[in-house]
Amino acid sequence: MASRHPKDAPLIIVGAGVFGLGLAYELAAVRGYINVTVLDRFAPPVPDGSSVDVSRVIRAEYADPVYAQLSADALKEWRGEGTPWSKHYNETGFIMLGTESNGYVRKCRAMREQLELGIQEGKEIFEPHETDSKLKELYPDLQADLRGLLSLRNTMGGWADAASAIQGLAERASQAGVSFITGRRGTVTSLEYSGKRVTGVNTASGNTFKADTVILATGSWTNRLVPDMGHNLAAVGQPIGFVQLTPEEAKHLERMPVMQIFDTGMFTFPPTPDTHRLKIARHGYGYATEFEAAGGRAVSSPKLIGNNAITGFLPGDAEQALRDGLRVFFPEFGDRPWCSLRMCWYQDTPDGDFMVDHHPELDGLFFATGGSGHAFKFLPVLGRNVADCFEGNASKELREKWKIHHPSTRNPDVAMGQDGSRGGPPLRRLSVQEQSKL
Repeated sequence: MASRHPKDAPLIIVGAGVFGLGLAYELAAVRGYINVTVLDRFAPPVPDGSSVDVSRVIRAEYADPVYAQLSADALKEWRGEGTPWSKHYNETGFIMLGTESNGYVRKCRAMREQLELGIQEGKEIFEPHETDSKLKELYPDLQADLRGLLSLRNTMGGWADAASAIQGLAERASQAGVSFITGRRGTVTSLEYSGKRVTGVNTASGNTFKADTVILATGSWTNRLVPDMGHNLAAVGQPIGFVQLTPEEAKHLERMPVMQIFDTGMFTFPPTPDTHRLKIARHGYGYATEFEAAGGRAVSSPKLIGNNAITGFLPGDAEQALRDGLRVFFPEFGDRPWCSLRMCWYQDTPDGDFMVDHHPELDGLFFATGGSGHAFKFLPVLGRNVADCFEGNASKELREKWKIHHPSTRNPDVAMGQDGSRGGPPLRRLSVQEQSKL
């Protein structure tokens, strides 16, 4: 199917994260679109977006064949000599951990054995009775007690500096001719309509920007703009914490891999080379936030005006969970004071699949969102796959996976993130008092 969008017509992308920037660069630099504008509340890297701070996991382990292949394709770009991505990538290795009964880890093991993804070397599977001893042979400074956990180790994997990768992509997009509008003029408050067609956006400054097509790459803020998405999208916060190490302490851990225990959702990174900070986070079901919009409509979204990451607030149970996780991975530093805490905001879909599709009822509106806490690793290849969906050239398999489901086809009792990768306690709605502190 041919593109629905003339390449010289104005196109607005709302959101300067992995989806928005990846698509903007692909359209302008590769596919010849000459009138692409990106709007956001902040200049990238957006400080309270999901694609910021020093580290994001880069791994190829997936239970789903589509994401397994996409992650393998992206990993080749992260690792490739001379690619624009390699300078942001740190190949420390990745270790997936879980109990014997963890279905997701078992499925990832089966997928690894089933698919030939071009990254076979450097991969090991340790059964629960041998994980702790084998990994401590490989990593003598490993402090964690990992007895009884099945492990999948891949030397090709690790972490990427998210903020620097996003900033580099934004610079390349700008050089390719993409325009950027930020601040109040870039803070989109509503869509502009003409009947059943979206014709532009309205911003907090009072400006209206017209476009032939509006693309919402708005992550956790999407439900503010499109009220009829129902249970398809929900904004949830995930806790992140940092502790400060001395240069000497950090040096002992510099060869540590990225590790994630999928039963609890806890994952951690080696210390950052320049600041010597040790990061721990949880990929779980998260904390839901909600406010009442005009007309009494309940909206799942962080606040629009202001930086949602600046307060450093976490609910007490979230902070305690991070503390418990730190004591598991790094007992030597388990009681060290936090130097930084914040929420990382996911835009979740019920099954963890991205939402990359034209709106089924409104012309001129396209979605590129629903990252569900695992989109960043695909950054080197995400833009071209999103662009294929936008132009109608994606494979049937990918279009089916990323299409919009009508709200009535979703079971409202199904929790978000049911791809099996989440761990820890169930989704909890933040109280009004907790939301006021974010």
